[in-house]
Amino acid sequence: MNEFDWQTLLDIDWLEIGQACLDTFTMLGVSLLFTVLIGLPVGVLLFLTAPGQLLARPRLYAVLSLLINVLRAVPFIILLIVMIPLTLKLVGTSLGVAGAIPPLIAASAPFFARLAENVFRDIDKGVIEASQAMGARLHQLVLGVLLPESLPGLIGATTVTAVTLVSYTAMSGVIGGGGLGDLAVRYGYQRFQTEVMVVTVTLMLVLVQWLQSAGDRLVRRFQRR
Repeated sequence: MNEFDWQTLLDIDWLEIGQACLDTFTMLGVSLLFTVLIGLPVGVLLFLTAPGQLLARPRLYAVLSLLINVLRAVPFIILLIVMIPLTLKLVGTSLGVAGAIPPLIAASAPFFARLAENVFRDIDKGVIEASQAMGARLHQLVLGVLLPESLPGLIGATTVTAVTLVSYTAMSGVIGGGGLGDLAVRYGYQRFQTEVMVVTVTLMLVLVQWLQSAGDRLVRRFQRR
């Protein structure tokens, strides 16, 4: 790459940088929303059907666990390519922000589901048993005990997933996924504009730091003393 020159920062198209930031926020926000909406119920199901739990179904748990492990094992860059036909059917394009969102959800939802399952396992069994003894039904147990008791842990899991999604959005730039990653590839790598690479990487670092700090504050706020 060319030697970095601070003066060239003035020549950067900052409007394009701003649009790339907006695209990254859009991909992150939409994919994180659907990741939680899909991954949380799956995590609850994994926990409840695990051996020794309330709805123990060893075979169902084994199938779900295997499926999640398979999806988690596929490198995201490979998943981006493999999902192109499905992405085309779902959103009509495999490029840009819209084309990156389905693979982002497919990669992060299993990851979040496994994190959620581990969070549920840390709940004091005595609390669950006490609720059962008082005649709590399944939906009451999930909504009134499982989710409230695990809220700080779930916030932490969401934070970890959000940070992971930032790196995934950057990788989606390899196939024209839009956002800061796409800008880094097109200008920083293909056109050897080092200053663009420096700016995009710095912005992603700031975003990761902000997400982690915000998540940590929320965890402390909802943590039960």
